Amino acid sequence: MKKILLILICLITVCYEARACDICGCGVGSYYIGILPDFKKRFIGLRYQYKTLRSHLGPGGTTSYLTTYETYQTAELWGGWNIGKRFRVLGFLPVNFNSRENQGATISKSGIGDIAVVGYYQLFDKQQTIGAGQLLVQSLWIGGGIKAPTGKYEPAEHKENEDAPNNFQLGTASTDFTLNAMYDVRLMDVGINANMSYKINTNNKYDYQYGNKFTANVLAYYKIKVANKVIVAPNAGVLYETAGKDKEAKKYTVDISGGHSLLATVGLEATLGTISVGGNFQPVISQQLAEQRMKAGNRAMVHVTWLF
Repeated sequence: MKKILLILICLITVCYEARACDICGCGVGSYYIGILPDFKKRFIGLRYQYKTLRSHLGPGGTTSYLTTYETYQTAELWGGWNIGKRFRVLGFLPVNFNSRENQGATISKSGIGDIAVVGYYQLFDKQQTIGAGQLLVQSLWIGGGIKAPTGKYEPAEHKENEDAPNNFQLGTASTDFTLNAMYDVRLMDVGINANMSYKINTNNKYDYQYGNKFTANVLAYYKIKVANKVIVAPNAGVLYETAGKDKEAKKYTVDISGGHSLLATVGLEATLGTISVGGNFQPVISQQLAEQRMKAGNRAMVHVTWLF
C-alpha cells in the first residue's frame, strides 16, 4: 500500500512541476475519464459533456460589451477492451458542438474532434482479507496514448481574434501524446478511484503549439446492491487541471492561455446487468485562467454504456 501511494505521489509531483495546456477543460482540451464502468472484457458507450467559458473579462472578472460567452458540447463514442489480465485499451471518438455569442450574434461550428487511443498495463493487482474478514482490493494501471489530428482546425480563427483564447476549435491539428495512470482501492463496497493524465502537445502545421496539460481527479464511491444484477454507486471528489502557455513559432508565448482550475465532482453510476448509466455535475471551486481574463463555468456529463 505504501509503495502504491509513493508511486502516485511521484507521478503527481513530476507532472505538476512540468507546469505546462490549452484553457483547462474546454474546447479542445478535455480528456476526463472518471470511474470506468465495471466490465470484464469490453464496453462501448456514448457520453455527453457540457461546458461553458466567458472570455474578454475586465479586472476582477467584470463583464462588458466585449465579453464573449462560449458553449462546448461533446457527444463522444468511447469504449474499452481488456486484453488478457494485464492489458487494457481505451478509445475516444468525439463529435463537438461549439457556439460563441457576443453582442447578440452567435457563431456555431460542429464536427468530428480529435480521436484518441490509450493503452494501459496493469502494474499491480492485489486482493487480501483484513480485519474481520473484510476484502481489500487494489489495482494500478499505467500507460500512454496518442491523439490524432482528425478535428478541423481554422488558423484564421486565432489570427482574427488574437485577444481571445485559441480554444474555439474542433481539433488542434497536432499529433499529441499522453501519459496515464489509474489507481483504485476498495474495502468491501467503499472505494477510492484516482486518475491522472499528462498530455504532451506538439507543434501543428500552422506553427501553433498548445501547452501541455496535467489532469488529476480523485473520487470516493460506495457500491450499493439494490437488486439482483442492479448496483448503484454514488460518488464524490475533486478534479484538478493545470495549464501553461501556448506558443507560436515555437518561441512566442500566447498571453491569453494557460491557468489552473479546481472543481468538485458529484455523481451517480448504476449498473443494470449489461447496461451501465451514470452522470456527474462538476461545480467550479477555484480557477485562474489566462491571467484572470476568462472564467470557465460548471460542467456536466452523462453516459450510457453497454458491457459485453
